[in-house]
Amino acid sequence: MRRRRIVHLVFALACLGLAVPVALEAWRLAQAQRINRAIAEAAEPTAADGDLPEARFAHALALARGGRYDPALAAYKALAQRERGPLGPAALYNLGNLHLREALKEGPARATESLPLVELAKQAYRDALRADPADWDARYNLERALGLAPEADESASADQDLDVQRERAITTAPLMRSDLP
Repeated sequence: MRRRRIVHLVFALACLGLAVPVALEAWRLAQAQRINRAIAEAAEPTAADGDLPEARFAHALALARGGRYDPALAAYKALAQRERGPLGPAALYNLGNLHLREALKEGPARATESLPLVELAKQAYRDALRADPADWDARYNLERALGLAPEADESASADQDLDVQRERAITTAPLMRSDLP
């Protein structure tokens, strides 16, 4: 009889021990379904669930895809400032894409007229790379933006100035003797 009670007690404790992970997974499933529902409804501004960062990100993405530059810009900026998880660098990357697409709207030949937007795109890509240095998409797009608007190489001009100053400098070192031994 005593042995039977011990077996039942061990079984009950095992059931309770396994019930905790099951309950945790059920809660995570409900949360994932809530996030998926909010993402699916993100295209409608009234339906966007404001407390879920994933829904705010999907809403900003829907605005950008819809061609609404200013509202998408505000949504991405707010998301990039608030989020520190994986959505923060993704929002910065999409912000750079938004600026670059707006600059290239008239074509790559007229991108120089939209130079401030290209500069904003470069800065957003750099911020995304600071947050996630392994983001090769941001690195590639930064290279594309640098191709559209190359930066002046200040270090090269400083080196050229030093070379000019070196040529003008009078040497005070004694001349070496060139006598044969």
